Amino acid sequence: MLRCAIAALLLATALSLDYEAEWSEFKKVYRKSYAPKEEPIRRAIWEANLNLIQQHNLEADRGVHSYWLGMNQLGDMTAEEVTETMNGLKVDPNRKPGETFMPPSNMGPEPKKVDWRTKGYVTPVKNQERCGSCWAFSATGSLEGQHFKKTGKLVSLSEQNLVDCSQKEGNHGCGGGLMDYAFRYIEINNGIDTEESYPYIGKSGLCRFLPQDVGATDVGYVDIKRFNEKALQKAVATVGPISIGIDASRPTFHLYKTGVYYDPKCNSTRLDHGVLAVGYGEENGEKYWLVKNSWGEEWGMQGYIKMAKDRDNACGVATQASYPRV
Repeated sequence: MLRCAIAALLLATALSLDYEAEWSEFKKVYRKSYAPKEEPIRRAIWEANLNLIQQHNLEADRGVHSYWLGMNQLGDMTAEEVTETMNGLKVDPNRKPGETFMPPSNMGPEPKKVDWRTKGYVTPVKNQERCGSCWAFSATGSLEGQHFKKTGKLVSLSEQNLVDCSQKEGNHGCGGGLMDYAFRYIEINNGIDTEESYPYIGKSGLCRFLPQDVGATDVGYVDIKRFNEKALQKAVATVGPISIGIDASRPTFHLYKTGVYYDPKCNSTRLDHGVLAVGYGEENGEKYWLVKNSWGEEWGMQGYIKMAKDRDNACGVATQASYPRV
């Protein structure tokens, strides 16, 4: 009995020491520092997330899940904190709809795989930081693609311009917004400035738009038929990167690392995060949407996630999809 107790104590001590080393490494890798009273709280959250990752990945290795989790810069935050701080999509059921997407009349079968990154339509992954500006990054991503399609020039556009200047159209800076409202602002404003001329600072500020620094324009926006993944597939295949809204409230999304993401608890109508669908495909028999996030390259697959496709509109990928008309 005594031997068992000693063995258990030694094991607990060893695990504690392992966690100590991993905690130190986490703080170093992700450049974290805390006030003395905050650190034990953050460590407890980190340990809970680490346990979730380990348990989930054991199940994934046995084939229970089609994706794996990994520690990232969000590992010291609760799911509620991430959602409240960074998931800023605000869907307005009373908004004026845009044009309705109509596939080309001469369109044949869609390709089995699409990845607009390989065609030059997509800028490098960006980081919204602790600001609910996901909607702005989704909007610029779709316009960057359409501008490239029209001109052959890939120009990184200013999310900060949208954060600071599109309140009249219904957006609220770091407090949230909607991609369609961003497209409307760009139309009314006769353009959006370049990222280079109007860099991102991760907080709401005074509008500093300058007409001479415009990088792209649009003349309205097009909505994809709601809840229809087939329509979204046709749009992604023929138009380019498409702005979409998703439910990104699950801790499994926050800690996603690789594989095809499917969480049955993900909601298809309660959307809270704006992202960019840049393609689709199939991996190990699992169909997926290739999605660009705005949480930096340290998150997911160097900033990207493969989300389950044709599984009853999982996470709402086809609930709020649109793109700008240029």
